This record gives sequence, structure tokens and C-alpha cells, in this order.
Amino acid sequence: MKKFFRYLKECKLEMKKVAWPSRSTILTYTKIVLITSLIFAALLGLVDFVLLKGLYLIF
Repeated sequence: MKKFFRYLKECKLEMKKVAWPSRSTILTYTKIVLITSLIFAALLGLVDFVLLKGLYLIF
């Protein structure tokens, strides 16, 4: 049990050393990820649709 509490104390000390990003940076990165995900989802949906129509033409 003593080792566990020492581990928690060391974790707390290490977390103070972390350079946390600002709120605006997090929001900017979140927007970039969401927009990129939507673009890729649309592209994959379009490719799926085109391939499906191509298969219907073949069969």
C-alpha cells in the first residue's frame, strides 16, 4: 500500500511538469480533427457509392 501512495505522489509531481495546451489551442485542434474526419467520411461514402453503382452495372 505504501508503494501505491508513493506512485500517486510521483504521478502528481510529474503532472505538474506537463506543458498543457491552452483552451484555444485545444478548440482549434478539435475543429481540425472534426473537419478532417467529415471530409474523409464524405470521400469514403462517395467512393463506396461509385463502386456500388459500378457493381450494379456489371451484375
